Amino acid sequence: MTGPGFRPTHVVPPQGMPAWAAPDPSGAAVPLDALLPVQLVDRRGDWGRIVCANGWSAWVDGRLLVAVPKDPPTADAPLGHTPDPRPLLARAESALARYRTAVEDLADGGLDGEAFRQRTRGLRIGVVVDGSDVWLYDDEEGRWVYGDGTGLSTYAADAGPRAAAPPARAPTRSVVPEGER
Repeated sequence: MTGPGFRPTHVVPPQGMPAWAAPDPSGAAVPLDALLPVQLVDRRGDWGRIVCANGWSAWVDGRLLVAVPKDPPTADAPLGHTPDPRPLLARAESALARYRTAVEDLADGGLDGEAFRQRTRGLRIGVVVDGSDVWLYDDEEGRWVYGDGTGLSTYAADAGPRAAAPPARAPTRSVVPEGER
């Protein structure tokens, strides 16, 4: 496990990416989930060694990582205008409970592998808690948010900003115009 000093510097791109035990693509690759917060700790050419919140380390194509524009707000800095984090925490708890129920049904023999995949299809949960800091995946908005228990700010997004609500920060990646997708 990493200590309380883990601070993501990047996130995995929205389509996910492969990771290797060494900077050698001929080895076995492990897929990384989309928008997983990681810390880039070393570079060797195009290769980047990352560390995840749980302490797991791997090598990836460092060119594909999405840089986080800056560190999360400090305790004395304003978090922005996103309200109360409790509704997002409640949605994460509900999604985790649905996943736990599906896992229990699978383990008890009430579901086969295909039924388990059907029941969990589209379910996305992301929660990293580090003391008073929390990173939550907001599946309704397609973004990771950072909070300190009193409010939230967007940390990384699946897509560009919505026209109705401009973000407090610049987008974390290029936006493809609607007609070019």
